[in-house]
Amino acid sequence: MGRAVMVMLSLVSSGVLALWLEATGILPPPSEVSVPLLEAPGVVLSVDSDEEAEALIDGYLAALEAQGMSPQRQGIWLQAGLQELASHEATLPRSAASVTKVATTLVALDTWDWQRQAVTEISATGPIVDGVLEGHLIITGGGDLLWVWEEAIALALVLEELGVETVAGDLILENQPWFNFRQEPQRVGEAFRLSFDARRWTPRLERAHEGMAAGTRKPQLEIQGEVRILAESQTDEDNGEVERVTEPLPSRIPLVRQHSLPLLSWLKVMNVHSNNVMADHLAQELGGGARVAQRAAQLAAVPEAEIQLINGSGLGQENRVSPRASVALLGAIHRRLARRDLTVADLFPVFGQDGGTMEDRAMPKGATVKTGTLWNVSALVGAVPTRDRGLVWFALLNGGDAYTLPFRRQQDEFLHRIQEQWGRGPQPRALRGEYPLPRFGDRDRLEVLAKPKLSELTNQ
Repeated sequence: MGRAVMVMLSLVSSGVLALWLEATGILPPPSEVSVPLLEAPGVVLSVDSDEEAEALIDGYLAALEAQGMSPQRQGIWLQAGLQELASHEATLPRSAASVTKVATTLVALDTWDWQRQAVTEISATGPIVDGVLEGHLIITGGGDLLWVWEEAIALALVLEELGVETVAGDLILENQPWFNFRQEPQRVGEAFRLSFDARRWTPRLERAHEGMAAGTRKPQLEIQGEVRILAESQTDEDNGEVERVTEPLPSRIPLVRQHSLPLLSWLKVMNVHSNNVMADHLAQELGGGARVAQRAAQLAAVPEAEIQLINGSGLGQENRVSPRASVALLGAIHRRLARRDLTVADLFPVFGQDGGTMEDRAMPKGATVKTGTLWNVSALVGAVPTRDRGLVWFALLNGGDAYTLPFRRQQDEFLHRIQEQWGRGPQPRALRGEYPLPRFGDRDRLEVLAKPKLSELTNQ
C-alpha cells in the first residue's frame, strides 16, 4: 500500500478528514444526513495510481481505437469516494452534450427553494348559464414548464365540476403559458382546446389519459371561440398571426388556481428525459450559460476553466466540461441532496427503474447516470455500485467523426467490466432513488376558488 493511501486512511479513521470536509462545506454535518457521504466525490486526495483501474481504461481505449476512434478525443475519470482511481485526459474540457444539464441542476438546487411552484390562474369574464360560460375563458400563465396533456385534462374536469360544459367566448392566453414545452400562442391555444374535449382526441391524447389515475373521466368541454392573447402581437411560423386582445375585458372572476409540480420534479423530468427546453429556460433564469458555468465550478470546487457553457442544455459543441469536473458536479449535487435524505438517484435516471434516455441501453441495473448526445459526441457520467470499491463514480466523454452508437455500446460494456473487476454490490442507499417521476394531472394541485364567486358572476 502506498504512503499516500496510508495517510488518507489514517485521516479518515481519526476523523480529522471528515471534520475538515465539514468545516469547508464539502460535507454537511453528520447529524443532518443518513446517506453515506464519504462515498460521494469531493476533494480528491492524491494516491498511488490503481493498476486495476488503469487496466480498465486501457482496455476501453483500445476497443475504441480498434473502431477508428482516436484516444486523444476521449476523456475519462474514475473515482471511488475521495480517491481518484484512474483517468485519461481528465482535466481537458471537451464537448459534453447533455452532461451540461448536471451543472444546470446543481446551480438550480443552490439558487431556489426546492419546493418552489409556479401558479397558473384560470378565470372567466361572463356568467355560467345552463352549462354555458357566456364569456371568455382566460388562462394566465405563471411559468409552469410542465404543463402537458394530463394537466389540461385535469383542468377541464374541474371546470366541468364547476358547471362549465361550453365556453361561448374565446380562449384568451395571458402571460403566455407553456404547453408541451412550447410557447407559440396558436399551438398552445389549440392544445388546450384539444385537451378539453375528448371527442377530438388523437391517439397521443388517449395514451396520456391512460397514464392518469385509474377512473379519470374524459372531459367534453367545448371552446367555441378563437384563441387570442393578452400581449403584443406575435407570429407563429407555422400557424400565422394570433390576434391580440384590444378591447377592454369585462371584470374577470377567478375560477381555478393550478399549482405546478415542485422544482425537484422539474429537475427529475429534465434529467430523465434530457429535456433541452426546460434546461435552457432554467439556465436563462439563472443568468445564462456563462453564469451557470461559473457558479457550478465554484460549488463543485473545480477550476472555472474546466466548465465552459453557452447554455443550460448542452446543445452546441461549445458546451465543454472536463471529465473530472463532471464527476465533481454530481458529487456536489449528491451532498446537497443528502441533507434532505435524498441522493443523485432521486434526480437522475437509474437503469432498470426509469425510462427516458435509459431506453435501448444495456448497462448494469442500478447504475445512476446522465447521458449526453450530439452527432459526434457521446457522454455518460454517473455512479455504479460495486462490492469491493463501493460506489465507483465515472465520466466517459467520447468524441469522434462518426455517429455515437459505437460509443454507447462501449460505455455500457465498460460499466459491466467495472462490476466484473470489483464485484456486483447490492444497490446502496446512496443510489436508491426514492423521489419518483411525477404523475401528471394530479387533482390535488388544482385549487377551486370559492364557489360563491360563481354565483356573483352569474348575477352580474
